[in-house]
Amino acid sequence: MWAVAAACVIAFMGIGLVDPILKPIGEELDASPSQVSLLFTSYMAVTGVAMLVTGAISSRLGPKRTLLGGLALVVVFSALAGSSGTIGEIVGFRAGWGLGNALFIATALSTIVGAASGGVAGAIILYEAALGVGIAAGPLVGGLLGGVSWRGPFFGVAVLMTLALVAIAVFLPEVPRPARASTPLDPFRALRHPGLLAMAVTALLYNVGFFTLLAYTPFPLDLGIYAVGAIFFGWGACLAVSSVVVAPRLQRRIGTLPGIAAALLLFAADLVVMAVLTDSRAALATCVVLAGVPLGINNTLVTEGVMLVAPVERSTASAAYGFVRFGGAAVAPWMAGRLGESLSPHAPFWVGAVAVLLGVLVLASSRRHLGRLPGRGGSDGHGGGAPRRLDRTGAEAVGLGDAG
Repeated sequence: MWAVAAACVIAFMGIGLVDPILKPIGEELDASPSQVSLLFTSYMAVTGVAMLVTGAISSRLGPKRTLLGGLALVVVFSALAGSSGTIGEIVGFRAGWGLGNALFIATALSTIVGAASGGVAGAIILYEAALGVGIAAGPLVGGLLGGVSWRGPFFGVAVLMTLALVAIAVFLPEVPRPARASTPLDPFRALRHPGLLAMAVTALLYNVGFFTLLAYTPFPLDLGIYAVGAIFFGWGACLAVSSVVVAPRLQRRIGTLPGIAAALLLFAADLVVMAVLTDSRAALATCVVLAGVPLGINNTLVTEGVMLVAPVERSTASAAYGFVRFGGAAVAPWMAGRLGESLSPHAPFWVGAVAVLLGVLVLASSRRHLGRLPGRGGSDGHGGGAPRRLDRTGAEAVGLGDAG
């Protein structure tokens, strides 16, 4: 479990690693902000679509081989991206990187949850801690290596992922395959469950704001590589702390759904401030760092919600959720760049804020389908008592007869 979590840290570094080098890539390769933002779009689009087959691959090869295969793909394509000579090549190799990341991320989450002895919530906090540390370290490493060359971060990921691959190969024992081999249709069947679909659509809309902040903000900031890396490191650090420390406390105090709604409203407000004060570098930098707090809360509570709300295997729920949120939000980075070029630098943040608010509305309108989520004090959505016990597949150990 700890070996997989450590590999997750390195895997999630890839999300924010390119932030400090977006402008240098555009300047050296003569690419516009929307073209450079395609680095995120191709990565997320392939990640989202690939989520449909991760369960089928993992159930046939086994979790360990799937993890190793995903890491190997990231090593190859990150090295190829660092060797690229055009923006088109980098975008294409980032797509291959997304395929490897999909195989790794979807399998890693279910592996950590299945291996943990402290329950689903504790395992997800560990997963989100790895996510937060990786996202925080990504811009810092990207800034340090990018100060030498924009190619440095790509080669750096290849080296670190090689180390992660070795760690998984040595420390992770063979994990038993599921009793039933899944198919690419299973995630679509899982999305028939209205609670899982609501969580996935909410995540899609919030990711529009998330990737607007991540992929577009470095351009109006217009700062050097080290400064951008430091700002996004602060953002990632806030995200890590809030996901591990703040989210569980907020959940106990007000419940899962109110906690998600509060985090989304805070994030939308943050984007509104960025839309109004886009011309102020100080305001943008401050808002980027503060955005890590609601994003960390939301990541933990939504991920736990996905694992609890649908009576399907964890890997299938993760694949269905990842397909909608990554695939659907893939257009957000490119759209933000185009809006900033064609309308105004303020427009992407306004659109991101509206998308996040729509996510709150989707969540509120689907409340009756989300009754399994823990309420205040850790009770389930039906009020009172401890959270329902889950079996090894992620379905409820009792009450399966009426789960559909």
